[in-house]
Amino acid sequence: MKLDRLIAVRNTKTVYRDGNRCIKVFYQCHSKADILNEALNQARMEETGIKVPKIIEVTTIDGKWAIVSEYIKGKTMAQLIQEHPEEKASHLARLVQLQRSVLSETCNGLNDLKSKLRLGITKASLDAAVKERLLSRLGAMPEQNHICHGDFFPSNIIISEDDTPYIIDWSHAARGSACADAAQTYLSFRLADDCEAAENYIKHFCETAGMEMQAVREWIPMVAASRVFREKKKECEILLSFANSTEFTL
Repeated sequence: MKLDRLIAVRNTKTVYRDGNRCIKVFYQCHSKADILNEALNQARMEETGIKVPKIIEVTTIDGKWAIVSEYIKGKTMAQLIQEHPEEKASHLARLVQLQRSVLSETCNGLNDLKSKLRLGITKASLDAAVKERLLSRLGAMPEQNHICHGDFFPSNIIISEDDTPYIIDWSHAARGSACADAAQTYLSFRLADDCEAAENYIKHFCETAGMEMQAVREWIPMVAASRVFREKKKECEILLSFANSTEFTL
């Protein structure tokens, strides 16, 4: 297995290409359970028919866990937007279309999203009263069973050379509310310091889904709080501002 062709470097992982294989090597801060869960999530998506790179194996390389999947030749949607900013609106529209197609599917084997959010809120560095308020609100939210990617963002969409979109990075996938998944994407745009894209995204998502923005808005403080413990300091400050807000408006 060759690791001499670097594709990407992220906070806690490095991605390489070896021929027709893509090798994602995780830093040792990731547990075995985390890696196996991500691979299992992606394998389950293969079974639904959602376009994802096929899992080949899970292994270790120099003591680090790695997921090996098929290599998809193409560019991420984020790269395409950067290269052609004038086409950003059409890419965002396609992002929403893809996300809604994923949300239309179900997969009972995935972890429960509300349980995942509850754990994240519990771990967050928040005032006890704020945690109690958010956990109470979360408990009152309706139970749903949509496939939620958990970080549906342009950098996680590969557009192949024949224009087929493939969705990658299923580490945060769960079954739950479509509105909560939209709130995750909105926050990802805000953390990327792209407020305009965040507003355009959420408007288009709600319009195409035929829902009021309030349906997504009420999830934002809970989703923001659940992400605090796993983000960097700068991102944490932004998330905390949303988590502490009692009347967040878009």
